Amino acid sequence: MKRDDAVILREIQKNTRMGMTAIDTILDKIGDDDFSLELSKQSLRYSEIHNMALDRLLEHQGEAYRGNQISDMMLKGSIHINTALNISRGHLAEMMIQGSSRGLTDMWKTMRHHQPATLEAMELAQELVDFEEHNIEKLKEYL
Repeated sequence: MKRDDAVILREIQKNTRMGMTAIDTILDKIGDDDFSLELSKQSLRYSEIHNMALDRLLEHQGEAYRGNQISDMMLKGSIHINTALNISRGHLAEMMIQGSSRGLTDMWKTMRHHQPATLEAMELAQELVDFEEHNIEKLKEYL
């Protein structure tokens, strides 16, 4: 497996894992069934994309992304702090939009710096980018 492919696939795993962790943390704070359903659908899609990246890495004996508990705890802690005084639907949607925007930026940078990657890796990265952009548009409805 090309190094550029592995870097892109691990970035996809990292990005999707953060999305799933953020959604799992926020779901407990939501009182709106429609918003909860939308985030649950997003989490499911993150999981699918994560697993596709993992499958491609394992298929080529690549090393999978290994998240760490510290970054997960920091993400969850940040969400808890940011929702301590405000758990309105608009605020939660804004937090998710900000997270998706950061994920998009990270993905674009990774794609730009690893352009020699194969079409297969780049297509999956673009699929994640398109999904994140779609999420932002859907979440705007909840602001």
